[in-house]
Amino acid sequence: MPVVLQMVLIGMAVVALLGVVLEDVIHINKAKVTLFLGTISWLLLFVFHGNGADGEKVMEGFQENISEIAGLWLFLVSAMTFVAYLNKKGMIENLIYLFLPKRISERSLLFLTAIFCFVFSSLADNITATLVSVTLILSLNLSRKKTIRFATLVVFSVNSGGVALITGDVTTLMIFLAEKVSIIDLLLLSIPAFIAVLVLTCMQARGMNEMVEVQIHRTDVRKVDIAIAVVFLTTIIGTIIGNVLFNIPPVLTFLFGMSSMFLIARFFNEDIEADPILEYIRVIEFETLLFFLGILLLVGMLKEIDVLDSFVQLYEVLPPFAASYLMGILSAAIDNVPLTAALLKAGIVMSSADWLALTYAVGVGGSLLVIGSAAGIVAMSKVDGLTFGSYSRYSFALLISYTIGYAIVYYISSVVIS
Repeated sequence: MPVVLQMVLIGMAVVALLGVVLEDVIHINKAKVTLFLGTISWLLLFVFHGNGADGEKVMEGFQENISEIAGLWLFLVSAMTFVAYLNKKGMIENLIYLFLPKRISERSLLFLTAIFCFVFSSLADNITATLVSVTLILSLNLSRKKTIRFATLVVFSVNSGGVALITGDVTTLMIFLAEKVSIIDLLLLSIPAFIAVLVLTCMQARGMNEMVEVQIHRTDVRKVDIAIAVVFLTTIIGTIIGNVLFNIPPVLTFLFGMSSMFLIARFFNEDIEADPILEYIRVIEFETLLFFLGILLLVGMLKEIDVLDSFVQLYEVLPPFAASYLMGILSAAIDNVPLTAALLKAGIVMSSADWLALTYAVGVGGSLLVIGSAAGIVAMSKVDGLTFGSYSRYSFALLISYTIGYAIVYYISSVVIS
């Protein structure tokens, strides 16, 4: 491959990364930047490799890349369609107010918020979990400083809750689909991840002594909404059982669950022209899906030009325990999706225990900076006063919590799996 072409392609990947980090500065959506550069990079590979043996190699690499992306996309579309429906019908909001009293102390509310974010993000995508949680916090009319403190906890809790299930975090799903860890192994992450959340909550609870009045708004729950919620939970449980017992791909189980949701709406005569059930596919976060598409195209291109070997070198210099810990911290500056994709494509050889530790690291490490995860970006766009600087005031507490969680993950995985 010509050196000039390789440098141009690497430059495109760097520009794409800068576009993600500086999205709020340049005011260009990161999905647009990554998708444009991801597609044009593959076009250049095809143009400069012609129809010979090199061209066939590029075609094989592209087809492998697209196959991986398609599986991830279909899974996310299915899961996000469920959540979009339940959120619009008020089921999620009702669930929150079911456990909230009308009057509660700020400290108790902080712990309840952490627990809700942790549990809910395991079932829903991080973006939805953050939006729901932040909306609740803003309705409480807290001071700006306390609102920022709550929002910081939301970001860390959402990212921590998502790492233990493939439905909760894209990087967890990516590592699972690459067959580096099993679903049973991933469930081990829930305990240390929750301990890390409790550690941060205790640190954030200092000075939270006032009482809060909660304005409770409940919506009517219909039988069809309850039925679809049951199908969603059944799909999640069925995905775990089906994969463990019969090695059924999660994407197949979730597509079956989504199709069941469509038929149930028709059975209850709720699939009407004014509110067609298929319409909920259109209201999911396609911006996020397009971002993943662009990023994964770029990472696939970098693998094709043999640039990902540098990631392997870090694991050759340091033991996996230390290297993965640093990767988690690095994911706070580099979006964890491209970082995880790059590590998977680099061909790193590690034990299941080491891959499990890496799953926690890249899933939670992005919480150290507000720009390091989708949850942080969403919270920053919704909470007035939550900026890179105001969030960074809690970076030390976040680092302590992340480090404690990582150490427990590594210990448990080493003992149980090894």
